[in-house]
Amino acid sequence: MPLDIIIPEFGESVPSGVIARWIKKDGELVKRDEPVLELETDKVTAEVVSPADGVLRHTAKAGDTVLVKTSVGTIDPAGTPTASAAETPTAPAAQATATTKPAAATSAGSPSAGAAPAGAPPAGAPKAGAPATSNGQQNDVRATPLARKVAEEVGVNLSSVPGTGPGGRIRESDVRAAQTGPAAAGPAPAASPAQSVASAAAPSAGAGAVPRVGPRRERLSPLRQRIAQRLVEAQHTAAMLTTFNEVDMTAVMEMRKRYKEEFEKKHAVGLGFMSFFVKAAASALMKMPMVNASLVPGAAGVEVEFHDSADIAVAVSTPKGLTVPVLRGCQRLSFAGVESGIKDLATRARDGKLTLDELQGGTFTITNGGIFGSMMSTPILNAPQSAILGMHTIKNRPVEHPDVPGTIALRPMMYLALSYDHRILDGSEAVTFLVAIKNALERPEKLLLDL
Repeated sequence: MPLDIIIPEFGESVPSGVIARWIKKDGELVKRDEPVLELETDKVTAEVVSPADGVLRHTAKAGDTVLVKTSVGTIDPAGTPTASAAETPTAPAAQATATTKPAAATSAGSPSAGAAPAGAPPAGAPKAGAPATSNGQQNDVRATPLARKVAEEVGVNLSSVPGTGPGGRIRESDVRAAQTGPAAAGPAPAASPAQSVASAAAPSAGAGAVPRVGPRRERLSPLRQRIAQRLVEAQHTAAMLTTFNEVDMTAVMEMRKRYKEEFEKKHAVGLGFMSFFVKAAASALMKMPMVNASLVPGAAGVEVEFHDSADIAVAVSTPKGLTVPVLRGCQRLSFAGVESGIKDLATRARDGKLTLDELQGGTFTITNGGIFGSMMSTPILNAPQSAILGMHTIKNRPVEHPDVPGTIALRPMMYLALSYDHRILDGSEAVTFLVAIKNALERPEKLLLDL
């Protein structure tokens, strides 16, 4: 008796998802607990596995929005694999590599070696008016739904396109880069008399004329939709203000330069700027618990929820949008623990491997626009948190020398921004908190001594 493939629950806040792709083909023989499809939700990208050994049958297609606890396919333990799915496919990319590499090696000695006869299409190129590959071949390739759609439209064989996304996944930009010309068009329909008259009256385009390209649309991913919803909610519900300060990064940069090689040898992870900021923020949060608190609905109306742990969310940019995985217990972590934790979270965020628990429960957020060159910004709160720290790019600027009053020196300076919810924090508290971070960064030895 066939068994249903059920979309699992990912938490109360995730009611549905979108089938990004079927990993296994319709009619293919699969093993128990083998991933058969990839599901995108507004929180995470997850693989759904087979409940048993048997033959897979799709009842939903890539791009469909499906609810949790619903069936999207079946596994038939007694089924017979479809002939095309049962065949061991020879990867078109491997065939192309085997064909083109010798030719490339030969052409190094002779420009004409390995060239196709005049007028012949290049090896592996799709026929005019035909799709690039069969659905089975396309499904063997890791690609985003948009990349698949564009590949079909322009006639690009996905199996021959190198992917630059996480895990080698093919993106839309990879397909565009692989496109050598416009998609082959099928036979044009017969023109009506009115169209013929209009065509005759219209001036002919010159040989160098560029065809007009109209706008195109693509589906906003569930993650991007959720990001948009949360950002708008934060602006509509919080009394958000931003305060600014600047920090002299000389001491941090000198300490990092002095110890980064020894640090990396011992801990097998690089010493970056983020660990200094995380530890400075954690220290300040423990001293000012109100910044680490949240406003939540309660029996008596709105209540303040305090947190004893500095669970800091670190914003990570991914191909699908901004995610903020949480590094927990930062007040107890060493610099090496912070760097290792951030590296692990960032890597899995870009690969779509974060769990729902790792994206929830943060008490404070740090975002670093400086890696993109941002000079100054006003970050938006990550509700229900009360504050978010914005880092920016470091620039040498003339300032008064901290040790020689009245003397101007060129120092590496960074603007800091703290956006906060004025409903729970007064301006004096926000400014005091930001100054505490500034002081810790300008005297980083205090962080090491827990002062």
